[in-house]
Amino acid sequence: LKQENVKATFFILGSNVDSRKDVVKRMYEEGHLIGNHTYRHLEITKLSDEEAYEEIKSTNDLIESIIGKAPEYMRPPFGSWQRNLEKKMMIIPVLWTVDPLDWTTENVDEIVNKVVTETKENDIILLHDCYNSSVIAALRIVDLLQAEGYQFVTVDKLLLN
Repeated sequence: LKQENVKATFFILGSNVDSRKDVVKRMYEEGHLIGNHTYRHLEITKLSDEEAYEEIKSTNDLIESIIGKAPEYMRPPFGSWQRNLEKKMMIIPVLWTVDPLDWTTENVDEIVNKVVTETKENDIILLHDCYNSSVIAALRIVDLLQAEGYQFVTVDKLLLN
């Protein structure tokens, strides 16, 4: 992404932060937006309000300890959200409009094809950086969509537009 001068939004699992502090710091320093994806990737609508709050708060605290500020955006696992958390935590949930289901396949061509054929202006593409096939696909997607005139921005810029 740095070579392509592309900025992205990374929604981080708190359980992964300790082993990847340097990566989170680098993402932030390179201009990417860091968001919250809960601590353990649990469906928060199936948790008590206190448990859901703690999933988000503990991840916010970890991220803030690395980048100096708490995330303002979060991606709820499975797209399930408790609206009362929005007010209590002052955090904005971010879903997606294009989902290539990259976690179900290692077929890079399939992931790329689904994204480039479905993406329209102002779409939010969901990819998982924990799969090598998704990382390879993401770089190809960037090249193909930029060739079509698309620009990549972080979700804060997209949502504030």
